Amino acid sequence: MKFQDQLLYRYQLLNSAEKLILINVVCFILPLFLKTIFFLFNIPFTFFLSWFNLSSDWSVFLFQPWTLLTYSFLHSGFFHLFWNMYLLFFASRMFLNLLPSKTFFNTYFLGVVIGGFTFLVSYSLFPAFINSTPRMVGASAGVMAILVFIATFTPEKEVRLIFFNIKLQYIGLAFVLLDVIQIPYGNAGGHLAHLGGASLGFLYAHRLKQGTDIGLSFESFVDKILVLFRKKAPLKTVYKNQNSRPKTSERSNDNSYQKNIDLILDKISASGYDSLSKEEKEFLFKAEKKQ
Repeated sequence: MKFQDQLLYRYQLLNSAEKLILINVVCFILPLFLKTIFFLFNIPFTFFLSWFNLSSDWSVFLFQPWTLLTYSFLHSGFFHLFWNMYLLFFASRMFLNLLPSKTFFNTYFLGVVIGGFTFLVSYSLFPAFINSTPRMVGASAGVMAILVFIATFTPEKEVRLIFFNIKLQYIGLAFVLLDVIQIPYGNAGGHLAHLGGASLGFLYAHRLKQGTDIGLSFESFVDKILVLFRKKAPLKTVYKNQNSRPKTSERSNDNSYQKNIDLILDKISASGYDSLSKEEKEFLFKAEKKQ
């Protein structure tokens, strides 16, 4: 197996949260190399980043609407990235044990979007921010959405913190209160964005427990966008030459092989890729390589 195939295979074995964490790490490391190239050619790197971070100025945002998502993949430093990804990993393990990956992604990215809008509205609304137009980066709003969601969805669940157990509802509440009290001491827009993400997580979990998935409209919108970029080459049967006539035993094996593929694809359609077992993922990966 080629090196790139091994990497692709390993990536496919990751769950939804681990893939998201990996993408965030790559988005942190890549600009470090790009910054060197920009420096050598005497190109302002801040201008490049301004196309991806979120401005609090509406006149800028309206011409860069994609920054409402892209800001979440950038981080201001190693520890900013580390603590966000650590908290995401902690909360996502409990989340994905209870709910499908689509709900995870809905919660995370809706948290990012609502957090971004909270940031924008805050700098237009509160007098403390007059004549201030900072930019924001970081996945914290999405991470807070996941953490508060699971704390609301399973409030009585206990987790171990060093020497004692504590209920998830108190962990979620503690993070929200920390953001509230830290607003006057710096990064006010960031803390407000965290609260926006937390509010989304709370509302999503509360409504889902009542039987309503508020993320379905967002999910449908994203699916329509992804269809535009998705390859429409379905898995084919082993025998590509329609003129060839395999022996009876070969046709039987071929039908069984294709049936296994169809069952796996049906499972993905119903429950998502992360619902597959390790063996099913490996089988599908090998099948794709044969095409």
